[in-house]
Amino acid sequence: METSNRRVDKLPLEWVRVFESAGRTGNFTAAAREIGLTQAAVSQRIQNLERRLGARLFTREARGVTLTIEGEAWLPHVSQALRSLDRSADALFGQPLQKLVLSASASVIQLWIVPRLAGLDPGTQVQLSLTTMNIEPDFARSNATIEIRYGSGHWPGMDAARLYAERLIPMAAPALLRGVSHWQALPRIAVSGPRPGWQEWAERSSDAAPSAPRYRFDSFVAALGAARAGLGVILGSEPLCAAARAEGALVRLSNDALVPEDGYWMTARKDTVPARQWQALVAGLCDSGAG
Repeated sequence: METSNRRVDKLPLEWVRVFESAGRTGNFTAAAREIGLTQAAVSQRIQNLERRLGARLFTREARGVTLTIEGEAWLPHVSQALRSLDRSADALFGQPLQKLVLSASASVIQLWIVPRLAGLDPGTQVQLSLTTMNIEPDFARSNATIEIRYGSGHWPGMDAARLYAERLIPMAAPALLRGVSHWQALPRIAVSGPRPGWQEWAERSSDAAPSAPRYRFDSFVAALGAARAGLGVILGSEPLCAAARAEGALVRLSNDALVPEDGYWMTARKDTVPARQWQALVAGLCDSGAG
């Protein structure tokens, strides 16, 4: 009978990486995509690993796979060991550029991230790939290294830096205001998603309850385009609308501002982004006055 030490003697690293990916994503198909194998190859390597260890790591069911008690107990140790191995390899033998994937909404990428990329420290040595996330992203299944999240800034196991201090203000194209005594009578433009909207504006300001929005968009950048075209009044994000206001495409309609408690944060799982790169990205992409 094999001893415990011999079970892990010369254990193929590829099998261990496949297990970590499958356990983290909870899906053989997702692990196959992440590693660059077929699903059948992932399944075969998991079976080989289970035979070598003499223990079941996953329970196979019709609807997918789940970690066994043994697999769930082993996964965090494997993840930590692989991160340590990757960090040491990067430190000693790393390539000049580290590949990072940043995931955010289309609006944040277009209106905030892209205008600041040219200002990143050239010494950051990062190859940045930007991907657009959905309105309701599944962070647990995300393959992104860095994610722009909306919330309080407190997520267990995550580093977080506030992207900017959010302030929401009614704005409209100047042409829309011609001959209008009260902007409150103009059509409203709404945005789906986590940000507060017109109802919250009415509750915190002196305005009466708003009428139903004339237009609703699933992204802020699309709603901003509609406002610039003179279709209505948008509850604009002051940071994201800075360029439009500077161009004179939008004007502020109220001295009041809605300041949400939550906001947008640049986040990464702890120990996944080297400290030097993280600090450079925070300095280049986050507003230093955001807190």
